[in-house]
Amino acid sequence: MATGLEIVVECTDLDAMVEFCTSTAALGCRIELITPADDPAEYVVSRHGVRLRLIRSDVDRPVSLRLDVEDDIVDGERWLVAPNGSVVELVSSSAASSVPDNVASLSVVRADGDDSFGAGRAGMGYRDLLPDRWGGRFIASHILIEEGGDVADYVHFHRIRFQMIFVAAGWVDVVYENQGEPFRMFAGDCVLQPPEIRHRVLRSSPGLEVVEIGCPAEHDTLVEHDIDLPTVRLDPDRDFGGQRFVRHVAADWAGTERESDGFVHRDTGIAAATDGLADARVLGMTNEAIDESDIGVESSPTLTHDGEFAMFVVVAGSARIDVEAGPGQDAQAFAIMPRDAVAVPAGARWSWSERSPDLEILQVTLPAQCVTLR
Repeated sequence: MATGLEIVVECTDLDAMVEFCTSTAALGCRIELITPADDPAEYVVSRHGVRLRLIRSDVDRPVSLRLDVEDDIVDGERWLVAPNGSVVELVSSSAASSVPDNVASLSVVRADGDDSFGAGRAGMGYRDLLPDRWGGRFIASHILIEEGGDVADYVHFHRIRFQMIFVAAGWVDVVYENQGEPFRMFAGDCVLQPPEIRHRVLRSSPGLEVVEIGCPAEHDTLVEHDIDLPTVRLDPDRDFGGQRFVRHVAADWAGTERESDGFVHRDTGIAAATDGLADARVLGMTNEAIDESDIGVESSPTLTHDGEFAMFVVVAGSARIDVEAGPGQDAQAFAIMPRDAVAVPAGARWSWSERSPDLEILQVTLPAQCVTLR
């Protein structure tokens, strides 16, 4: 009778390999089979459904293994070497991802048309809004679903530190763990996807465009086989790795007065849900609280930030941004249009001018409240 998939490991010292697999705290394998009983030449050991068949051999044939373990074990030792030379990499099973050091630089990415989209997961087109990824610490993507209809997605989750989705055009139906029935997001809406929340994209309008920003740039996407969505349990305030799920609906926003930088700020609630880890807001020139005669193309004050990350993606309209990327560097001016993206390093100074009345800019920062007047 078939017993499932096994990994064969050949070794000259079988006893030492059995001892390594069963006595090493990180591995913690249990013995399933010994054969033959009078002179063992093979052992089958297992851990969480993974089976290793250890075979006595005239030569050592090492293998490489990755094993999810608790954080405290990884802190002690990440790599284990077995008696036959096999290498076991211990990987943290927690929601927290390894975050590379920040290598920030001024980045300006233009919208080049549909031909700039590469093929991504589940039939989605991806355009990179931060090509150098700031050393691998951040990723920003402009995602397109051109045809629309049902999306070939599946229930999955991400091991991330921060991730948000903003709808720039069209609509999309999504469903999230503990957040009730599927719902539709329209242009201007966004969600915070906290670490390891199970979710699925269901269907979209033709020409759906979203902006996705996350940290770190490289993170695991895992398929969920055991949880169906929507879940029976409704728990909108559930804590996922220190964050809460946020669904921001643009149509429900009541509006605020213009702030000192000359913009109206539409707060998405992400700063509160991440306890200040990150912030996402839409900057605009007008709303119901502002007389149209008060707006125009005047320059904003000079701004700066002292955080990890600050990015601006133009949603609608146009503007000019003047940026001095560092002390003593000459200022550079960029005319920016819809789907253009600008990321500025800490200590940079910038100002806005030639702002069209219909201007909308998605501003994402880590941490929250790191942008100030210069």
